[in-house]
Amino acid sequence: MEQKISSQPDTSSNLHSLVVELAAAERGKFSPTLSRALHALVLRWLHLGSPEVAEFVHNTQTSPIGISRLLGNRRPKGTQPGDIFYFRISLLDGNLIAPLLKGLEQQERQPVILAKFPFIIRNIYTLPGTHPLVEATNYGAISKNSNSTDIQLTFFSPTSFKQLQNIQTFPLPELVFNSLHRRWNHFAPNEYKFPPVEWRGLVSAYELKTHALRMEGGAEIGAQGWVLYRFRDEEQAKIASVLAHFAFFSGVGRKTSMGMGQTRIGG
Repeated sequence: MEQKISSQPDTSSNLHSLVVELAAAERGKFSPTLSRALHALVLRWLHLGSPEVAEFVHNTQTSPIGISRLLGNRRPKGTQPGDIFYFRISLLDGNLIAPLLKGLEQQERQPVILAKFPFIIRNIYTLPGTHPLVEATNYGAISKNSNSTDIQLTFFSPTSFKQLQNIQTFPLPELVFNSLHRRWNHFAPNEYKFPPVEWRGLVSAYELKTHALRMEGGAEIGAQGWVLYRFRDEEQAKIASVLAHFAFFSGVGRKTSMGMGQTRIGG
């Protein structure tokens, strides 16, 4: 039996995407490598809400959390007080939303320090419709998406994959949909899990560029842009369509809890 992150009531089949908006608290420049700082911040909020949940998330090999980069307009000559930035947190287990929001509430009026630069929390968007990156659904609802033989995915942050002990930057169909398949089967309730798939999809069009995402251990190279995938097999097209909608929450490929692999169906 798989371990549940929390107990009553069981909301694990829910999926959430929320946005935290920050305002710079002083003038200056801050580090471009904030992926580890944002990850640590989210774990700290979880710890404030539930130390047990935070420990479970920290130790799990398949992370139930996706975290974007810090987004916003960085001035060439330095940030000014009040400049607005934001980042997205996605949750693949709905039992995480309560402790996360509890931790956020405890720190809402306190400074947020990211790599020694201070911010304040300006807004927390949790309701769909309040921000373009905020959504909420569940595995059952996603599984009802109608199948399409042509599926376009857009990769909004550098995306890469492990392939034969190497790093592959091109989002090949089998790499993309195997990544989504593994995460879906890890977190979805048993009635929605998919059988093993030997993907036979094709790339019919794409517009991609490689970009570097700076991290503490060095730059990570990945692809950004869009890819149009085609699945001629009806059953594979059905599974791929469901997984493509799941991609907004799960991300694709490596280091999705560090800002990589942010993905959405369509343009």
